Amino acid sequence: MGRDVTPVSLSRDDRRRYRDKVHRCLDVLARMLQESQFEFDRPHIGLEIEVNLVDADAMPLMRNNDVLDAIADPAWETELGLFNLEINVPPRELGASADLEQEIRGNLNHADQRAQEIGGELVLIGILPTLRETDISEDSMSSNHRYKLLNEQVFAARGEDIRIAIDGTERLATYADCITPEAACTSTQFHLQVSPDGFASHWNAAQAIAGAQVALGANSPFLFGRELWHETRITLFEQATDTRPEELKAQGVRPRVWFGERWITSVFDLFEENTRYFPSLLPICEDEDPLATLDRGDIPELGELTLHNGTIYRWNRPIYAVVNGKPHLRVENRVLPAGPTVVDIVANGAFYYGLVRTLAEADRPVWSQMSFPAAADNLHSAARHGIDASLYWPGLGDVPAAELGLRRLLPMAHEGLDRWGVDPAHRDRLLGIIEQRCLTGQNGAAWQIETLRTIEESFNIDRHEALRLMTRRYIELMHTNEPVHTWPIGL
Repeated sequence: MGRDVTPVSLSRDDRRRYRDKVHRCLDVLARMLQESQFEFDRPHIGLEIEVNLVDADAMPLMRNNDVLDAIADPAWETELGLFNLEINVPPRELGASADLEQEIRGNLNHADQRAQEIGGELVLIGILPTLRETDISEDSMSSNHRYKLLNEQVFAARGEDIRIAIDGTERLATYADCITPEAACTSTQFHLQVSPDGFASHWNAAQAIAGAQVALGANSPFLFGRELWHETRITLFEQATDTRPEELKAQGVRPRVWFGERWITSVFDLFEENTRYFPSLLPICEDEDPLATLDRGDIPELGELTLHNGTIYRWNRPIYAVVNGKPHLRVENRVLPAGPTVVDIVANGAFYYGLVRTLAEADRPVWSQMSFPAAADNLHSAARHGIDASLYWPGLGDVPAAELGLRRLLPMAHEGLDRWGVDPAHRDRLLGIIEQRCLTGQNGAAWQIETLRTIEESFNIDRHEALRLMTRRYIELMHTNEPVHTWPIGL
């Protein structure tokens, strides 16, 4: 939900009108799907990357507005925390994306230079290891009105503070009186434009491989000085925006950060579930009458439906958007962390796009052979154990994530990239990075854990100082753009 909102006072009447408008939008979407209104001549991909800001000591820098002003580029925008920024990479056809890596590096290097002018640096990492509990408060929330309103509505729904409890290698148990812990989670979001007829198969495929993506790409093992899950970001995000007190959880009320509960047959299934299961958090109505707009031959924005969709954080989210006067649908893949390097991010994207294409077009879909709970279990097992996770896959049973990647998934990703028309040399370089992670067992999380361990064994320093030194070394290696599987352990 990147949309800005103006300060408002919300009433019960606002909620009633908003619910009516959301249902009206849903009816219009159903009609548009039936009438084949959607543009799908040349499918495009897109990319968003969230970054952390740090000072010279690798501590969080709470100056995103200053850095944004210095960058002066509309591709950049604030995120929830004052120590976060996000870049939106322009969409393009996947087969013509050979320059994507250099374009992203150029944008990030430019932004980093501007940040350095005010004493900051950019870091591509899932959770900033030097972040402390004292850094997370309403004071560290970005000034954008939508964040303040969202915070108010989440706590109005909960009626109590948020409990964050994570059992990993170490244990974290704390409470938060705002949603700012969510800002600790910085992700990479891959977008894929799909046709209405192809949406269900692409979404189901993305759900089926979410666990494998996280296992091979994990990069978030530390939070508030503790070693937790390899991709702690998954469980932290699920807890940090949970509108349910314990009693509603016990009743089976669905969480707003949600994997889902079933394979789908249409994009409509997801938008309909959103309206059926989730009350509004930001009941703000637009002036548009979507039915009247459609009846006169124009394309409606469906503002209420898309705003509501933006406050339900599916790991693979459906997106409806109007671009250049034409509507289209996208799958937004949200499971992966940022970093460690640009080339690692682009390699993760190649693995995802290639694999999804092959699975979506398979004669016998993987989701016809795999239960939905198995896919959800894979995601959480991967988040907990990273590249050491054991994942379920049809025909193999439970298998180590690295073995699954090498034996089954990488060959399918190669085939999918061929179908997208990706240059073979480009394909082999990027998927070779994923292959080497599988062979070496080293992704971002593994490097962080082992490097911290080496530092703590070599120096008589406390945990926070060890994390700070590890983060400084991470930043140095990040700037080389050498893939993380090649990074030496230690300082």
